[in-house]
Amino acid sequence: MVLGLLAVALVAVDNLTDWLDPVKSRLGQFALPLQWVTNVPSRLQEWGEEAVMPRVEWENENDRLRQELLIYRGQLQRMAAISAENARLRNLLNATELLKDRVLVAELIGVSTDPLTHTIVINRGLADGAYQGQPVLDDRGLMGQIIEVNEHASTVLLITDNNHALPVQVIRNGVRAIAEGTGDFRRLQLRYVSPTVDIKEGDQLVSSGLGGRFPVGYPVGEILDVHRDPGQPFMTVDVVPAANLERSRHLLLVFSEVETFTTDNPAGDREPQSGGENSPEPALDGEPADD
Repeated sequence: MVLGLLAVALVAVDNLTDWLDPVKSRLGQFALPLQWVTNVPSRLQEWGEEAVMPRVEWENENDRLRQELLIYRGQLQRMAAISAENARLRNLLNATELLKDRVLVAELIGVSTDPLTHTIVINRGLADGAYQGQPVLDDRGLMGQIIEVNEHASTVLLITDNNHALPVQVIRNGVRAIAEGTGDFRRLQLRYVSPTVDIKEGDQLVSSGLGGRFPVGYPVGEILDVHRDPGQPFMTVDVVPAANLERSRHLLLVFSEVETFTTDNPAGDREPQSGGENSPEPALDGEPADD
Protein backbone atom coordinates (compact mmCIF):
# COMPACT_ATOMS: atom_id res chain seq x y z
CA MET A 1 0.00 0.00 0.00
CA VAL A 2 2.84 2.36 0.85
CA LEU A 3 4.53 1.68 -2.48
CA GLY A 4 1.25 2.19 -4.31
CA LEU A 5 0.66 5.55 -2.62
CA LEU A 6 4.23 6.56 -3.40
CA ALA A 7 3.75 5.65 -7.08
CA VAL A 8 0.52 7.66 -7.29
CA ALA A 9 2.26 10.63 -5.65
CA LEU A 10 5.16 10.48 -8.13
CA VAL A 11 2.77 10.32 -11.09
CA ALA A 12 0.86 13.32 -9.79
CA VAL A 13 4.05 15.33 -9.20
CA ASP A 14 5.33 14.44 -12.69
CA ASN A 15 2.08 15.50 -14.39
CA LEU A 16 1.50 18.68 -12.42
CA THR A 17 5.05 20.02 -11.95
CA ASP A 18 8.47 19.94 -13.60
CA TRP A 19 10.35 18.99 -10.42
CA LEU A 20 11.20 15.52 -11.72
CA ASP A 21 12.51 16.66 -15.13
CA PRO A 22 16.20 16.68 -14.04
CA VAL A 23 15.80 13.17 -12.64
CA LYS A 24 14.14 11.93 -15.84
CA SER A 25 16.91 13.50 -17.92
CA ARG A 26 19.59 11.77 -15.81
CA LEU A 27 17.80 8.42 -16.02
CA GLY A 28 17.54 8.86 -19.79
CA GLN A 29 21.34 9.17 -19.99
CA PHE A 30 21.78 5.98 -17.95
CA ALA A 31 19.32 4.15 -20.23
CA LEU A 32 21.22 5.09 -23.41
CA PRO A 33 23.75 2.20 -23.19
CA LEU A 34 20.88 -0.26 -22.68
CA GLN A 35 19.20 1.02 -25.86
CA TRP A 36 22.45 0.47 -27.76
CA VAL A 37 22.66 -3.08 -26.42
CA THR A 38 19.08 -3.93 -27.40
CA ASN A 39 19.83 -2.65 -30.90
CA VAL A 40 22.81 -5.00 -31.36
CA PRO A 41 20.84 -7.99 -32.81
CA SER A 42 19.36 -5.91 -35.65
CA ARG A 43 22.80 -4.46 -36.44
CA LEU A 44 24.33 -7.95 -36.52
CA GLN A 45 21.56 -9.11 -38.86
CA GLU A 46 22.20 -6.19 -41.22
CA TRP A 47 25.94 -6.87 -41.13
CA GLY A 48 25.37 -10.55 -41.90
CA GLU A 49 23.11 -9.77 -44.86
CA GLU A 50 25.67 -7.34 -46.27
CA ALA A 51 28.56 -9.77 -45.72
CA VAL A 52 26.97 -12.60 -47.74
CA MET A 53 25.69 -10.43 -50.59
CA PRO A 54 27.21 -11.64 -53.92
CA ARG A 55 29.66 -9.41 -55.78
CA VAL A 56 27.28 -9.07 -58.75
CA GLU A 57 24.57 -7.62 -56.49
CA TRP A 58 27.08 -5.14 -55.04
CA GLU A 59 28.06 -3.99 -58.52
CA ASN A 60 24.42 -3.62 -59.61
CA GLU A 61 23.64 -1.70 -56.43
CA ASN A 62 26.59 0.63 -57.01
CA ASP A 63 25.50 1.29 -60.60
CA ARG A 64 21.96 2.07 -59.47
CA LEU A 65 23.21 4.44 -56.76
CA ARG A 66 25.45 6.27 -59.23
CA GLN A 67 22.49 6.80 -61.54
CA GLU A 68 20.32 8.06 -58.70
CA LEU A 69 23.09 10.38 -57.52
CA LEU A 70 23.37 11.86 -61.00
CA ILE A 71 19.59 12.39 -61.18
CA TYR A 72 19.44 13.99 -57.75
CA ARG A 73 22.33 16.31 -58.53
CA GLY A 74 20.55 17.44 -61.67
CA GLN A 75 17.38 18.07 -59.69
CA LEU A 76 19.36 19.92 -57.04
CA GLN A 77 20.82 22.23 -59.66
CA ARG A 78 17.32 22.96 -60.93
CA MET A 79 16.08 23.59 -57.41
CA ALA A 80 18.98 25.96 -56.78
CA ALA A 81 18.01 27.98 -59.84
CA ILE A 82 14.36 28.08 -58.76
CA SER A 83 15.36 29.13 -55.24
CA ALA A 84 17.50 31.95 -56.58
CA GLU A 85 14.69 33.15 -58.84
CA ASN A 86 12.24 32.99 -55.94
CA ALA A 87 14.59 35.09 -53.82
CA ARG A 88 14.83 37.72 -56.56
CA LEU A 89 11.05 37.84 -56.93
CA ARG A 90 10.58 38.24 -53.19
CA ASN A 91 13.10 41.05 -53.22
CA LEU A 92 11.25 42.79 -56.04
CA LEU A 93 7.98 42.42 -54.14
CA ASN A 94 9.58 44.09 -51.12
CA ALA A 95 9.47 40.86 -49.12
CA THR A 96 11.75 41.09 -46.13
CA GLU A 97 12.16 37.48 -44.96
CA LEU A 98 12.71 34.04 -46.42
CA LEU A 99 12.79 30.82 -44.40
CA LYS A 100 15.86 28.62 -44.91
CA ASP A 101 16.27 25.08 -43.60
CA ARG A 102 19.45 23.25 -42.66
CA VAL A 103 19.68 19.65 -41.50
CA LEU A 104 21.71 17.39 -39.23
CA VAL A 105 21.92 13.63 -39.81
CA ALA A 106 20.75 11.44 -36.91
CA GLU A 107 20.45 7.68 -36.42
CA LEU A 108 17.66 5.72 -34.77
CA ILE A 109 18.92 3.82 -31.71
CA GLY A 110 15.71 2.78 -29.95
CA VAL A 111 11.99 2.19 -30.44
CA SER A 112 9.23 2.36 -27.84
CA THR A 113 7.98 -1.06 -26.76
CA ASP A 114 4.55 0.35 -25.91
CA PRO A 115 2.21 -0.37 -28.88
CA LEU A 116 0.04 2.60 -27.89
CA THR A 117 2.93 5.09 -28.02
CA HIS A 118 4.71 5.88 -31.29
CA THR A 119 8.08 7.20 -30.14
CA ILE A 120 11.68 6.52 -31.16
CA VAL A 121 15.08 7.46 -29.73
CA ILE A 122 17.82 9.06 -31.86
CA ASN A 123 21.52 9.62 -31.18
CA ARG A 124 21.43 13.43 -31.19
CA GLY A 125 20.92 15.60 -28.12
CA LEU A 126 21.78 18.89 -26.49
CA ALA A 127 25.45 18.45 -27.38
CA ASP A 128 24.48 18.46 -31.08
CA GLY A 129 22.12 21.45 -30.83
CA ALA A 130 18.88 19.44 -30.79
CA TYR A 131 15.96 21.09 -29.01
CA GLN A 132 12.44 20.23 -27.89
CA GLY A 133 9.89 20.65 -30.67
CA GLN A 134 12.47 20.25 -33.45
CA PRO A 135 11.08 18.66 -36.67
CA VAL A 136 12.45 15.28 -37.74
CA LEU A 137 12.15 13.76 -41.22
CA ASP A 138 13.52 10.92 -43.33
CA ASP A 139 14.28 10.81 -47.05
CA ARG A 140 10.54 10.73 -47.89
CA GLY A 141 8.83 13.17 -45.57
CA LEU A 142 8.05 14.33 -42.04
CA MET A 143 8.35 11.76 -39.28
CA GLY A 144 7.64 13.76 -36.13
CA GLN A 145 9.13 16.12 -33.59
CA ILE A 146 11.47 15.92 -30.61
CA ILE A 147 9.62 15.85 -27.29
CA GLU A 148 12.48 15.12 -24.89
CA VAL A 149 16.16 16.04 -25.15
CA ASN A 150 19.08 14.56 -23.20
CA GLU A 151 22.77 15.30 -23.56
CA HIS A 152 23.47 12.76 -26.32
CA ALA A 153 20.03 11.37 -27.22
CA SER A 154 16.50 12.58 -27.88
CA THR A 155 13.00 11.12 -27.95
CA VAL A 156 10.90 11.74 -31.07
CA LEU A 157 7.10 11.61 -31.17
CA LEU A 158 5.98 10.27 -34.56
CA ILE A 159 3.18 11.93 -36.53
CA THR A 160 1.09 8.73 -36.30
CA ASP A 161 0.86 8.86 -32.50
CA ASN A 162 -2.64 9.41 -31.14
CA ASN A 163 -1.50 12.58 -29.37
CA HIS A 164 0.07 14.21 -32.43
CA ALA A 165 -1.47 16.66 -34.92
CA LEU A 166 0.00 19.04 -37.48
CA PRO A 167 -1.41 21.58 -39.95
CA VAL A 168 -1.19 20.54 -43.60
CA GLN A 169 -2.31 21.77 -46.99
CA VAL A 170 -3.16 20.16 -50.32
CA ILE A 171 -0.59 20.88 -53.02
CA ARG A 172 -3.19 20.89 -55.79
CA ASN A 173 -5.37 23.71 -54.48
CA GLY A 174 -3.91 24.91 -51.16
CA VAL A 175 -6.78 23.60 -48.99
CA ARG A 176 -5.72 23.57 -45.33
CA ALA A 177 -6.53 20.90 -42.74
CA ILE A 178 -5.23 19.22 -39.58
CA ALA A 179 -3.64 15.76 -39.87
CA GLU A 180 -3.94 13.68 -36.71
CA GLY A 181 -2.27 10.43 -35.72
CA THR A 182 -4.43 7.31 -35.43
CA GLY A 183 -2.08 4.91 -33.64
CA ASP A 184 -1.45 3.14 -36.96
CA PHE A 185 1.96 3.56 -38.63
CA ARG A 186 0.30 3.43 -42.05
CA ARG A 187 -2.54 5.90 -41.56
CA LEU A 188 -3.27 9.50 -40.60
CA GLN A 189 -6.66 11.20 -40.57
CA LEU A 190 -7.73 14.70 -41.49
CA ARG A 191 -9.81 16.48 -38.87
CA TYR A 192 -12.95 18.58 -39.41
CA VAL A 193 -13.06 18.47 -43.23
CA SER A 194 -16.30 19.90 -44.60
CA PRO A 195 -18.15 17.86 -47.26
CA THR A 196 -17.96 20.85 -49.60
CA VAL A 197 -14.14 20.99 -49.55
CA ASP A 198 -12.39 20.15 -52.84
CA ILE A 199 -10.30 17.17 -51.77
CA LYS A 200 -9.95 13.78 -53.45
CA GLU A 201 -7.99 10.55 -53.44
CA GLY A 202 -4.39 10.91 -54.57
CA ASP A 203 -3.97 14.52 -53.39
CA GLN A 204 -0.54 15.19 -51.94
CA LEU A 205 -0.28 16.84 -48.52
CA VAL A 206 2.59 18.99 -47.27
CA SER A 207 3.17 20.88 -44.04
CA SER A 208 1.55 24.33 -44.12
CA GLY A 209 3.82 25.92 -41.53
CA LEU A 210 0.86 27.57 -39.80
CA GLY A 211 1.50 25.87 -36.47
CA GLY A 212 4.90 27.49 -36.15
CA ARG A 213 6.50 24.13 -35.35
CA PHE A 214 7.03 22.46 -38.74
CA PRO A 215 8.57 24.33 -41.71
CA VAL A 216 6.34 24.83 -44.73
CA GLY A 217 6.46 22.54 -47.74
CA TYR A 218 7.67 19.18 -46.38
CA PRO A 219 5.76 16.06 -47.58
CA VAL A 220 3.32 14.63 -45.05
CA GLY A 221 1.31 12.06 -46.99
CA GLU A 222 -1.20 11.20 -49.70
CA ILE A 223 -4.99 11.07 -49.51
CA LEU A 224 -5.97 7.39 -49.44
CA ASP A 225 -9.74 7.54 -49.03
CA VAL A 226 -12.48 10.19 -48.76
CA HIS A 227 -15.72 9.04 -47.15
CA ARG A 228 -18.77 11.29 -47.20
CA ASP A 229 -21.54 10.34 -44.77
CA PRO A 230 -24.75 12.39 -45.35
CA GLY A 231 -25.59 12.14 -41.66
CA GLN A 232 -22.28 13.59 -40.45
CA PRO A 233 -21.15 17.26 -40.57
CA PHE A 234 -17.59 16.32 -41.61
CA MET A 235 -15.97 13.86 -43.99
CA THR A 236 -13.67 11.00 -42.98
CA VAL A 237 -10.37 11.42 -44.82
CA ASP A 238 -7.61 8.80 -44.49
CA VAL A 239 -4.01 9.63 -45.34
CA VAL A 240 -0.99 7.43 -46.03
CA PRO A 241 2.14 8.95 -44.42
CA ALA A 242 4.92 9.87 -46.83
CA ALA A 243 7.70 8.94 -44.38
CA ASN A 244 8.76 5.34 -43.90
CA LEU A 245 7.95 5.41 -40.19
CA GLU A 246 8.57 1.72 -39.47
CA ARG A 247 11.84 1.25 -41.36
CA SER A 248 13.83 4.46 -41.62
CA ARG A 249 17.06 4.34 -39.59
CA HIS A 250 18.87 7.48 -40.74
CA LEU A 251 16.92 10.67 -40.12
CA LEU A 252 17.34 14.43 -40.48
CA LEU A 253 16.89 17.10 -37.83
CA VAL A 254 15.65 20.35 -39.36
CA PHE A 255 17.03 23.71 -38.28
CA SER A 256 15.31 26.83 -39.62
CA GLU A 257 16.68 30.32 -39.94
CA VAL A 258 15.36 33.50 -41.53
CA GLU A 259 17.10 35.44 -44.26
CA THR A 260 16.48 39.18 -44.34
CA PHE A 261 16.41 40.95 -47.68
CA THR A 262 17.37 44.60 -48.14
CA THR A 263 15.47 46.11 -51.03
CA ASP A 264 17.87 49.04 -51.11
CA ASN A 265 20.57 46.72 -52.40
CA PRO A 266 20.07 46.17 -56.16
CA ALA A 267 22.44 43.25 -56.15
CA GLY A 268 20.07 41.31 -53.94
CA ASP A 269 22.57 40.73 -51.15
CA ARG A 270 21.11 39.02 -48.13
CA GLU A 271 21.90 39.14 -44.45
CA PRO A 272 21.07 35.87 -42.67
CA GLN A 273 19.53 36.05 -39.23
CA SER A 274 19.12 33.31 -36.68
CA GLY A 275 15.70 31.67 -36.45
CA GLY A 276 15.63 31.86 -32.66
CA GLU A 277 17.37 30.78 -29.51
CA ASN A 278 16.81 27.14 -30.35
CA SER A 279 18.35 27.36 -33.81
CA PRO A 280 22.12 26.93 -33.37
CA GLU A 281 24.49 26.65 -36.29
CA PRO A 282 23.51 23.23 -37.64
CA ALA A 283 25.74 20.99 -39.65
CA LEU A 284 25.52 17.93 -41.85
CA ASP A 285 28.03 15.47 -40.38
CA GLY A 286 30.02 18.39 -39.01
CA GLU A 287 29.74 20.65 -42.07
CA PRO A 288 27.04 23.18 -43.10
CA ALA A 289 24.45 21.63 -45.37
CA ASP A 290 23.83 22.98 -48.85
CA ASP A 291 20.66 25.08 -49.14
